[in-house]
Amino acid sequence: MVDDRRVGRVLIGVIGALLLSWLALIAYVWIRRPHAGSAKEGLRLLPDIVRLIRGLAADRSVGGGVRFRLWLLLAYLAFPIDLVPDVIPVIGYLDDLVIMSAVLRSAVRHAGAETVRRHWLGTETGLEDVWRLTRLPVED
Repeated sequence: MVDDRRVGRVLIGVIGALLLSWLALIAYVWIRRPHAGSAKEGLRLLPDIVRLIRGLAADRSVGGGVRFRLWLLLAYLAFPIDLVPDVIPVIGYLDDLVIMSAVLRSAVRHAGAETVRRHWLGTETGLEDVWRLTRLPVED
C-alpha cells in the first residue's frame, strides 16, 4: 500500500525542483542578457546561425555530446513554448538568444574554429559577429 503523505512529499519535491530550475534559468538569462547591439546582431544572424547549428549537429567529426546539445537547441528553438514566456518584458524575447549563445559557445569551443568555418554559410563579417555574440575572441 502506498503512503499518501510520502507521495505528496515526493510530488512537492519534484515541483519544487522544477520551479527552482526555472528560476535559475531566468536568473541566468537576466545575468547573461546581451546588450541591445548584440541582440540585434543575433536576430539579424539568426538564419545563418540556425544553418550553422544544423550543420554542426549533423557533422560526425563533432563529439556526440556537442551534437546532442545542438539537436536539443534546435528542438527548443522550434518548440513554440519557451521556458521564459515572451510576455515577460525584456528577457522574454531574449531567452532564445541567450540559450542559443551559450550552447553555440560550447559547441564552437569543442568543435574548433575550422569546423565552424566549414559550416558557416554567411558572410565573414557575420562570422566575426558570431564570435562576438558567443563571447569568444574574434578568430583571424
